This record gives sequence, C-alpha cells and structure tokens, in this order.
Amino acid sequence: QVQLVESGGGSVQAGGSLRLSCAASRYTSSNYCMGWFRQAPGKEREAVATIYTNAYSSPYYARSVKGRFTISLDNAKNTLYLQMNSLKPEDTASYYCAAAHSTGYCWTTASEFQYWGQGTQVAVSS
Repeated sequence: QVQLVESGGGSVQAGGSLRLSCAASRYTSSNYCMGWFRQAPGKEREAVATIYTNAYSSPYYARSVKGRFTISLDNAKNTLYLQMNSLKPEDTASYYCAAAHSTGYCWTTASEFQYWGQGTQVAVSS
C-alpha cells in the first residue's frame, strides 16, 4: 500500500504560479508510474503529467499544460512535485496525485493507477 498526501493548492490570479507536492508513505523511487491528474466540476478526471520513476524518462504532459507545468521527483524524499506557471482560469480544478506499479511503462488513464491522494484545490481567477 502507498499513501499519498498532496499539498500546495490555493487561489491565484491568472499568470501566477503554484507548486503542488505529493508525499508518498513509502519508497516509490523504483518501478512506479507517478502522475498528476485534475478534475473540474462536471468533467472527467484527466492526466496532467506523468513520469516513470526508474532512471531518466521523458515525462508526459497534457497538451493544455505543456510548456507551463513541470513534473519532477525527489526520490530521496519520496515526493512528487508539479510546478505550475502561467496559470489560466481553465486550470481551475481539484488536482490529484496518483501512483501505479510499473515495470517500464507509464499510463495516462486514471483507471490504471492503484493509489490516489485526497486531492488539493487549485483556483485561478481572471
């Protein structure tokens, strides 16, 4: 079992920045796909960014956030981050950290992830 706890959400104006953190309860530095998802009211949960934890791998970014958001890992702290810059009102959503067992592949479908955090709210005003 892996427990995930997000922090760092809040309210900002458009153009602002936030950094989300996701602390894992156990070692996740090997054989995991880690990711950030978001869900706005009335919409499906969508992958924002995912990354495979073993060695170096190119992260996946949703087209809507590419160039503005950066996903990163601190394996020594078992912590996943999402740096969000140039925030837009359409980024408003609940953001969830997720983890999935993996032996080399990283998914972008929520159903593939076994572990989820409780979510943190991000609100961007225009």
